[in-house]
Formats: sequence, structure tokens, C-alpha cells
Amino acid sequence: MKSKILDAVGISAAALCLIHCIVFPLLMIIPLGISHNPYIDLAFLIIGAVVVYRITRNMDSKWLRFLFWASIILISVSVLADLIFEIHIPLIYAGAVGLITGHIINFKNHKH
Repeated sequence: MKSKILDAVGISAAALCLIHCIVFPLLMIIPLGISHNPYIDLAFLIIGAVVVYRITRNMDSKWLRFLFWASIILISVSVLADLIFEIHIPLIYAGAVGLITGHIINFKNHKH
């Protein structure tokens, strides 16, 4: 039951992160006076890392564990590049898709 809830939180957070990363640059084109805040990306990264840590602690599947942590690393590189160098690296998209995929596979593999 705990894994089911963590997968639901993980899918939701990763999907929101992906939507944020796709829609926000489009909103910046419209002159609304908003600017990008990399701390929102950092918040999504922290939530994702905590969920991935809790899910992968007792995971048997090594390839699924690799998918989760590789996705977190891709997101981390992108977020840190944005925070430190103020450049946007599109690795965050691949990381978010990887997290969504990993959570869906993990959710389907469990008997709920």
C-alpha cells in the first residue's frame, strides 16, 4: 500500500514538473511580467528525490532502480545548471519522462 501511494505521488510530481517545464517557457513569451524561478524546479527535484529514495530502498529490480536514479541525476544536472549558471539544459524533460515511466512500471509491477 505504501508503494502505491509513493508511486501516485511520484507520478503526480513528475507530471506537474513536466507540465511546468513545457508550459512556463511559453508563458514567458506573453508579456505578463513573470520571470522564471529555478527554486520551483529545485522543489520538484527534492520531492522527486525523496520519493525515489523511499521507493528504491527495498526494490529488487536493478534496471528500474537505475531508471529512477538516472532520471533524478538528469533533473539534478539541469536544475543545478539553471541555479548556478542561469542556463536551461533540456535534460529535465528526459528526467521527468523517465520518472513518470519508472513510477508507472513500478505501479503495474505491484499487486495492489
